[in-house]
Amino acid sequence: MPGTITTIGLDADDTLWQNEQFFRWTEARFAEMLSEHAEADHLRERLLEAEKRNLAHYGFGIKGFTLSMIETAIEVTEGRVPAETIAQILDAGREMLRHPVETLPQVQETLEALAGSYRLVVITKGDLFDQERKLAQSGLGDFFDAVEIVSDKNRATYERIFSRHGDGPAASMMVGNSLKSDVVPAIEAGSWGVYIPHDLTWVFEHVDEPEAHPRFRKLSGLAELSNLISEIG
Repeated sequence: MPGTITTIGLDADDTLWQNEQFFRWTEARFAEMLSEHAEADHLRERLLEAEKRNLAHYGFGIKGFTLSMIETAIEVTEGRVPAETIAQILDAGREMLRHPVETLPQVQETLEALAGSYRLVVITKGDLFDQERKLAQSGLGDFFDAVEIVSDKNRATYERIFSRHGDGPAASMMVGNSLKSDVVPAIEAGSWGVYIPHDLTWVFEHVDEPEAHPRFRKLSGLAELSNLISEIG
């Protein structure tokens, strides 16, 4: 293996393919459904509160988001939400689960350049069935040596995965659009953390950039990753 890095972990949602935009579109649709009962900004605040409360119960992903929309609808209507609206919310959730996968620019080219020289691992959190569906539809599965779909991402997650699929965290790199989930905990585990911002990132994933850390890097796009690895190596 070239250089000091032997394993590269990549986030999936909003790193390999579009994801957050579908949540935003559905959130706007949800606001229209409940427009007679709450202002859009207030409704978004209530929905975010519900999502945070429910993470421990439902985890990350579309199913938990859909259940949080239903809970919020019940709350803002004081229990009077029509069955028709509940049905519309459920349909919106199913539509998200059916949406075609849209890979981000330069993803396939970058994976082609790295595959074979490094162990590539998808490390993503969310609903198991939905993440498996998206990986299969993306056509990117053959580039990866392993796929890890986890309930959350923290220091222990990266210590375990990079020890299982690589030569330990110190010889590994995690790449993603979330500072909170992809970058900071990977650095805490001893890995490199590469932040590639996406135009849309869920507010729950916002933390400060660890700019002073020697293993933190920030790129404008995935196409820059190969050069970065060469510089580090």
